[in-house]
Amino acid sequence: MAQWNLLYDLYERRLRSGLSTEDLPRHVGVILDGNRRWAKSVGTTPTHGHRAGAGRIADFLTWADEVGVEIVTLWMLSTDNLSRDSEELSELVKIICSAVESLAQSEKWCLHLVGDLSLLPLEAAQQLRISVEKTHNTTGMIVNIAVGYGGRREITEAVRALIREAAHNDISLAELADHLTDSDIAAHLYTKDQPDPDLVIRTSGEQRLSGFMLWQSVHSEFYFCEAYWPDFRRVDFLRALRSYAQRERRLGK
Repeated sequence: MAQWNLLYDLYERRLRSGLSTEDLPRHVGVILDGNRRWAKSVGTTPTHGHRAGAGRIADFLTWADEVGVEIVTLWMLSTDNLSRDSEELSELVKIICSAVESLAQSEKWCLHLVGDLSLLPLEAAQQLRISVEKTHNTTGMIVNIAVGYGGRREITEAVRALIREAAHNDISLAELADHLTDSDIAAHLYTKDQPDPDLVIRTSGEQRLSGFMLWQSVHSEFYFCEAYWPDFRRVDFLRALRSYAQRERRLGK
């Protein structure tokens, strides 16, 4: 075991030393997938799987911070997840609230909420807001907490906001349609004023976005990892960064 740990450490250091700061992503999005399947594979409950996944979050943020990533977006609860069994969903929301509170108490990162909190129980939404508010003066890495998030819903809400804004300013729908630009919609997304994700990582072997940052990920690089989220290691993250650094980013050109 000691020899294996030594080899693992050497491999991890080799990966890290091969990465250039210039080739690293500024913004990394993560689809934290596989908690339930991990739980099934080890013969435990979905709730235990969600707890194990929550326990991996601070580790990941530490790894990202160490290499100089500026923004991380964590997809912790999708709009689709809200249709799950009510008991499991209730436990998952509690776990998320506890995890976010723990991140806030660490005073390491500046947290932002990304999603529609009106879809959550009132008490949970308020708890999340309080936790996040505590970090607004933190100068560390920005961490977007995507809860009650769906890409289609985000774009729909952005368009609704534009229409309401036009109505408030006595601008007709025809005028709005004639002058509407991509930048107008981007300015009303949950991640407004932030750069789009350079790299999107999804764990558990699934190779799809499932609605994650549909607008923002148009030029993102994608990395799909076989490991379930609770098993995601620093070496897996470094491999994702290596893969990203080796790609020629054309950004649609």
